[in-house]
Amino acid sequence: MDKVSGRLIVFFEEPFWIGVFERISEGKLSVCKVTFGAEPKDYEVYDFVLKNYYRLKFSPLWQLM
Repeated sequence: MDKVSGRLIVFFEEPFWIGVFERISEGKLSVCKVTFGAEPKDYEVYDFVLKNYYRLKFSPLWQLM
């Protein structure tokens, strides 16, 4: 079975709050950037992930060293 790991980093980049999703599968990394706009609350980020994760457009895979 393939192991997939991921993380989400949320930061402020004037004038918006940005989320960067990272996904690692089979030693390869892909990323996706999301613009939240106003500062999202924790529950809003969680709700976004639950409702939108499978619709995110990730980059092509990059081989990790």
